[in-house]
Amino acid sequence: MTALDTPVAPLRERPVHRVVRAARTDRLAAVGAVVLALVVIAALAAPLLSPYPGDGTDATHPAEALRSPGAEHWFGTDGVGRDMLTRVLYGARTSLTIAVAVLALSAVIGVLLGVVAGYAGGIVRDVIMRITDVFLAFPALLLSVALALVLHPGTQGAIIAITASWWPWYARMSAVAATSIRSRGFIDAARCLGGSRTRIVLRHVLPNSLTPVLVQLSLDAGGVILTAAALSFLGLGPQEPTAEWGLMVQQGQSLFTTNWWVVAFPGLAIVITAFCFNVLGEGLRSALDPRREVTR
Repeated sequence: MTALDTPVAPLRERPVHRVVRAARTDRLAAVGAVVLALVVIAALAAPLLSPYPGDGTDATHPAEALRSPGAEHWFGTDGVGRDMLTRVLYGARTSLTIAVAVLALSAVIGVLLGVVAGYAGGIVRDVIMRITDVFLAFPALLLSVALALVLHPGTQGAIIAITASWWPWYARMSAVAATSIRSRGFIDAARCLGGSRTRIVLRHVLPNSLTPVLVQLSLDAGGVILTAAALSFLGLGPQEPTAEWGLMVQQGQSLFTTNWWVVAFPGLAIVITAFCFNVLGEGLRSALDPRREVTR
């Protein structure tokens, strides 16, 4: 066989290139990403976008209560006269803050424990996985509600309660990935070169375990927002005067039949944001799935 006849291994397309290519073909995921970017920008710029920034906190205007949507108040006003558009914008801040905090904590705790379990194996893996199984035995929403009942109602309590029900999924996912990676040739080469366990885990195992985690984070963001809204609806999440979408729905439920806007706009914000996170996550999963890699 000549040099020209030697088979050449197919080159893997870089993840960034796969994502860009997928964005051109998966229009729904691209729209979801654009909408989410607008939601984030609106949340960050809430004081600038709203003509009533005080309504995002503890201001009340009883004389303006329950005004229907119009030129002065695009989304109407709530039961104490606060501008609903302002409340929705500030509610985006609270909901996104909870989602980011929960996902960051869940990923850090879950990935670290999962990678250690997958790479170490043996009794270390068994202990970590048994603890993980205990948390996974309970439905995520039920566990979040139970823990929120024990903790003091508020934003911090909601973050802790939801994190406790979310991190085990990342631990299991990372453990499976680390178990597969530790048997690959480049890990054996790193051992032969005298690499310590810590160095191998941090330099080789951990980075190669992150792709499925990043995809799962985008898929889970919508679920976290829905869970946070559910806790707030039950009175276990952020409390007044904090603006939070689920809390706004809970406060307006008794007024819905006569003043639909007090529930409709925060409810739409929850649905649209959760849906966009889901379609974005599905798009990322399709783009980064190794079984869908193309060759060139």
